[in-house]
Formats: sequence, C-alpha cells, structure tokens
Amino acid sequence: MYAEVFQSFSHLKLPLQAHFHLPSLLVAAPASQHPINNRFIEPSPALIFSVTLRCTEKKKQSPRHGGESVADVLRAHGVKFVFTLVGGHISPILVACEKLGIRIVDTRHEATAVFAADAVARLSGTVGVAAVTAGPGLTNTVTAVKNAQMAESPLLLIGGAAATLLQGRGALQDIDQMSLFKPLCKFCASVRTVREIVPTVRKALAIAQSGTPGPVFIEFPIDTLYPYHVVEKEFAPKNTPKGLMGKIIAWYLQNHLSNLFAGAWETCDLSPLPVHIPHATEDEVQRCVELVSRAKKPVILMGSQATLPPTPADDVRKALESLGIPCFLGGMSRGMLGKNSPLHIRQNRRDALKEADLVLLAGTVCDFRLSYGRVLNRLSKIIAVNRDRSQLLKNSDMFWKPTVAIQGDAGSFLLRLSKALKGHRCPEEWPRSLKEGDAIKEKANRAKAAEKTERHLNPLSVLHRVDELLAEDSIIVADGGDFVGSAAYIMRPRGPIRWLDPGAFGTLGVGGGFALGAKLCRPESEVWIVYGDGSLGYSVAEFDTFTRHKTPVIALVGNDACWSQISREQVPMLGSNVACGLAFTDYHIVADGYGGKGYLIGREDESQLDDIFKKAQKECREGKAILLNVLIGKTSFREGSISV
Repeated sequence: MYAEVFQSFSHLKLPLQAHFHLPSLLVAAPASQHPINNRFIEPSPALIFSVTLRCTEKKKQSPRHGGESVADVLRAHGVKFVFTLVGGHISPILVACEKLGIRIVDTRHEATAVFAADAVARLSGTVGVAAVTAGPGLTNTVTAVKNAQMAESPLLLIGGAAATLLQGRGALQDIDQMSLFKPLCKFCASVRTVREIVPTVRKALAIAQSGTPGPVFIEFPIDTLYPYHVVEKEFAPKNTPKGLMGKIIAWYLQNHLSNLFAGAWETCDLSPLPVHIPHATEDEVQRCVELVSRAKKPVILMGSQATLPPTPADDVRKALESLGIPCFLGGMSRGMLGKNSPLHIRQNRRDALKEADLVLLAGTVCDFRLSYGRVLNRLSKIIAVNRDRSQLLKNSDMFWKPTVAIQGDAGSFLLRLSKALKGHRCPEEWPRSLKEGDAIKEKANRAKAAEKTERHLNPLSVLHRVDELLAEDSIIVADGGDFVGSAAYIMRPRGPIRWLDPGAFGTLGVGGGFALGAKLCRPESEVWIVYGDGSLGYSVAEFDTFTRHKTPVIALVGNDACWSQISREQVPMLGSNVACGLAFTDYHIVADGYGGKGYLIGREDESQLDDIFKKAQKECREGKAILLNVLIGKTSFREGSISV
C-alpha cells in the first residue's frame, strides 16, 4: 500500500516541511525535539523510538480492527440489517457486523442496497444502513441517496475509501467522494484515525434522525478498518531505506501508522446521542385550535412526515378519527385510516380544495403534486406543518399564503390538536358529501375496468382483482409510471406505512430494494411490488437476492411493451414514439432463472385471474419469490397525467 508512497517521496530534495507538513503530525515528540525546521536534520534514534512506543507490541499484534468499532456502534443503536454489495475496502465492517448478529444482506446493485436501507428506515423508525465499496461502488448509490434525501428517510451510507496517505495519488477507485455527497447528505465525514470511528458514527446516526430526517455519509479509508499488523505490512518499504531522505520517510510513515492507531481501543460510550425534533409551540397549537373549531369545511392533506417517529402511527389514526375531518392521504400516510374509512377521501381532491374553508397541510408540500399551491383556495385558512422550513413555505411567495406556518413535527401536532379539540368534530355532512363524490368517481373507474382493451388484459381490471385479494397485512411497493399511477387510485393499503413509493423524486428502480427491506422488517407480511415493465428492468436481478436471502415477495408487472407515461404525451405532441417502445419480454422466465417462480398471464387467463393470484400468494407463503408477467392493453384512464 505505502511502498508506492515511499518510492515516490525518496527522490525529493526540497525542504521537507513543504511536502509533508510534519509539525502537525509529530504529536509524540516535544516541540524542542521536532527535527524539522525547513532544513534537513537526521531524526535521532531516541525520537524514532519514542514515536514507535505509542503502540505497544501487544497492540500491534492484536486482531482487533476498525470494522469492529463500526459494528459495536451499530449494534448499540439497534441496527439489525446492513445492506451491501461487497468490496475489499469494507470487508472488515461486514465481517464484524455478522459476528455481532447484525444481518448482512448483499444485493446485486449498490442502489438496491440503499433503497433497501431506505425502506427499513421508513418501516422500523430507526436508521437504515448501507455499506458499499469505494469509487464506483459509491457513485452507483447517488440516485438512491438523493431519493432518500427528498423522501426524508434517515439512513447511513458507509463508504470505503483509499488509504489515508494514498488519497489523491491515483490509488485504485480513489475519487473525491466527499464532494459528491455533501449536496445530498445532512452530514459527511471522512474518518482519519481509528479512534475517531465511534464518535463519528454516533454523531452521524443522531443527525440522520434529527430535525428533518435524511441521509448521512461516512467514508472509511481502508487503513482505518484493518488490523494494525496488516496495515503495518503495507507501510513497510520494499527495500531498506538508504540515506537521510529514506530514513526520514520511513520515520514519517511509522509515525503516521502510530497516530492512526493511537487510542484506538480505549473504552468509549457507544449509546445513542439525543435526537432533536422540532415541535409546535403552545401558542401555535392554540391558534390552530381556534381556526379548526370555526371551520365548516376543513380538509387535511397528510404526507409521509406524519408517519415519522416518535409518534406511533396508530395514535395519529386515533387523532384523525377524533377530529372527524376528511383526509387526503399521500406517500406513506396512505392506509393511515384503513381500507374503508368514511374520513378517507380518495377522489376529486382539486374540487374539495376549492370548496374547503380550511386546509391543514400535515407534512404535505406545495410542489408539483399540489400544482405549486395553485389548487388551494385563496379564501381558505391554511395551516401548514412541516419539519423543514424550506418545504414548509415552498412557493408561498407566489401561489399561496399560510395562515399559520409551523416548523414542527406533523404527527405530534395532530395529537395535540385532537386533544385540545376533544369533543369537537367536523360537521358530518361535509365528509359525507365528499365520500358520495368518491363513490361516483369509483363507480366510473369500475366501469372503465370492465371495458375490453384492443389487446391483452385491461390493467384496471387486473389491479381491482389484486386489491380485492390483498391480505390485511400486505405492503405495497410502487415502482413505475403509468401502471403504478393507476394502482395509486385503485389499490387500498390496509394500514399506515403499508404503501412505499419513491416520493417527490419520482425515481424508477426502487422496487427490488424497497421490497427487500420491507420483507426483512415485516417477514409475516405479504409484500407486493407493483412494477411497470420499464421500471422492472432496473431491479429484476434482485430476484436472485430474494432467493438467496429467503425473502419471498410478489411482483405484479404491468407489461404493455412501452414507456406509456411518456408515450401518451410524446406521440400526440411530437408525432413520434421514438425510444418509448419496449417488447412483450418473457420476464417470468428471468424470474425462474434467478430461483423464483414466474407466470405469464394474458387475455386467455382472464377467467382464472383470481385462481392464479391465489396460487401465487400460496407459493409466496411457502418461500418462493413470484413474478406475474401480466400482458396489458391501453386505456384512457390516465390521460393528462403528469410526466414532466
């Protein structure tokens, strides 16, 4: 490892301080003994000996390594899974975690590892952890980390790195990783000594969960992770140092090694640091109580933030039921009110918002999903609650104005609002009228589902059939465009945090990782991935992962041989279907090859759909990952939907 450094330094004739900045490193020697003063001085044997003594002979031969320190902190924080694609830079971490009972789950792509960690964070209320190797291993995670940032998922990305003295010198897979992740993560750190590992990991885990949750990144140079005696061998020059410069370089390397491991195994606190969560003030809650109590037609728009710890989702549900206010649920809050709640409104949101006299944005953001705030009635009172100030006020300078803007946790706010309004309920005729509108729209959707498509199966009919057969504990993972957009209107999650989609970033490829994390967190649940045939291509290889790690899931693939969400607008606007066409590929055979079980389902199977789906559910319970390759036709159901 460091023989290259020795060779490259050995020819230098310039003042040593200009090249090595040694005064900052000679921590073992008193200032009067520092041998560098912009001129060459032979390092004394006594000085070399005093530096070397910093690591005793016993510690030099110790098998302990920095990977064990990482594993110790993760276990102390309740981490149960580490997702990875293995690489030599991070092997000590993986081995140490396995020895401590932390399950190592290796995937077929680094992005999948991060997506799986994201799902674990969402479902467990703790920090999800992914570890990948240096260079291309880390660059492969960039999209998944950005998705976690925008979805506000607390996760720790552990990255390998070139050895401390070889960074910037052309080492294998050595790039400036910190610059890549600083814009994406709440906290980035590069560990420089073994003793820094524990405090750095503890700090990162706390920051990931504090305020607005999000990803954090720590890079571990390879020489901070392996045992002393292994690293020492790499420090040793290939040939015996000759001359003054050779001796100085050998001494420099030995001092660097000693400093690298100094204090490495001293006892330190591993316990979690406090997590800081913003909350509404009493005055803010009281002002909202007054506004809600006077409202005749209030509406709640709930986003994923309302499901975040520390407030249990079941407590949030009870608060909503106590308030009696009709709710539109998005993101992970889908299913918050169960399958058939009279308060859950699924259709005609734009019309309801125009009629509402009060709108409560509980973790919901006025971005493209709310037409940047333009769908809100300017005469409505608007209460906005969000942990992130920039999200709280997004586009409020143009299209809408909050009556009350609270930078705080949405879930706990709803509990306090409900408690303060105990005995008060929204006028019942308001949610009843909205529910009647729901029934009319859903009846029309059912009629569309009954229509025959020009070829293959009607996708709406397929989705209705699956929804009716879903187990009560099912988790739905959404990964796609057109087919998934239809599923969002038809499929009904049975409980909170039972719908996982990428969030505002609209990332394709989350399916394999999200499903993997979900099945590991809730092994008793039936996990469905709703795939478009385009998005399936990103993570179909994870059927190998499902098989190897015994995490059976069911993939429902809407195969229309097209990137339909793009084609729908591109063809009429630009007169070409270029780059939108795919093929009716035999994806079910791919699943078979990876150890799963695939089914090809076409129009000739329409009368047997329920039987096929029930058989798939049974085989999944018996341990097989299932892929249902459903050939579907075109409908007009989503005409005018957003694709850009």
